[in-house]
Amino acid sequence: MDRLNRRIGLAGIAALGLSFALSALDASAQGAAFPNRPVKILAGFPPGGGTDVTARLLGIKLGEFWGQQIVVENRAGASGTIAADFVAKAPADGYTLLMGLPNSNVVAPYVFPKLPYELKDLAPVAMVSQVSLVLTLYPGVPANDLKSFIALSKTKQLRYASSGNGSVQHLSTELLRAATGANLQHIPYKGSGQAVVDLMAGQVDLNFDTMPTVLSYIKANRLKAIAVGALRRTVQLPDVPTMAESGLPGFEAINWYGLFAPAGTPKDVIARINADVDRALKTPDLREKIITTGGEPQGGSVEDFAAYTRSEITKWGKAIKDANIKFD
Repeated sequence: MDRLNRRIGLAGIAALGLSFALSALDASAQGAAFPNRPVKILAGFPPGGGTDVTARLLGIKLGEFWGQQIVVENRAGASGTIAADFVAKAPADGYTLLMGLPNSNVVAPYVFPKLPYELKDLAPVAMVSQVSLVLTLYPGVPANDLKSFIALSKTKQLRYASSGNGSVQHLSTELLRAATGANLQHIPYKGSGQAVVDLMAGQVDLNFDTMPTVLSYIKANRLKAIAVGALRRTVQLPDVPTMAESGLPGFEAINWYGLFAPAGTPKDVIARINADVDRALKTPDLREKIITTGGEPQGGSVEDFAAYTRSEITKWGKAIKDANIKFD
């Protein structure tokens, strides 16, 4: 009986050891199989804006690659920082990502003194696209180029819409005001979608917004484009001059979109997402869709994107200080 009990005990120990080994293998397999369930991408602005459009286009392609549903969730408000805060506090497993941009991942500390997260709480994953801003007017505004627009603004105050305080749209227009002395009143919105609707209705006079947001309305003659913020003319609007060509040498106003994950997300998971985003951005159909909606596909390594975000923090911090931009 003792010998039998010993055999049973040894068998139990062996079975327990095998169980632990299988559990370890299963955990390893789960990690290697990322993603094995739906992935969520948060957009910090309402549907229809550039952040939302970019997230959905990329999400479709990643869903094809991964065989998983990619859910784009809009959590609008506070210039994208509500969504950024949610992702910063999410489990660091790669299943909750942020479609970030300068608003929430660069300039937020200069805008919100009591920001509920720190920039270091979000880990750069992949650069997705860059887009030019486009200076657009309500068609009824009697100006057809930057020079006549500035002259008009000095005869009466013009109202400009932005997607919110501290957004790139807001900051770029403030830089334009500082450079030209234009008399402009800021009307902040909770996102680009409603801002553009009100611009087309003549509730405001102008908007300096991203190409994906305004391109279709420009082509439909519902908005009047007078200058692009890129340093070179864009493929999408080749007949519209740059700000530099229009009398502001060196003036640049561009936006970018990139994926971020909660800090602490495993490096192999970040590397997997980065590699697949880079692969997605090289596919002809996604490239064409991004270009058609006004963007320029980017891609590249995690390290390159991290270095770029650091340079953006320096750039915008200096611009805000030099232009003496104040926030309410």
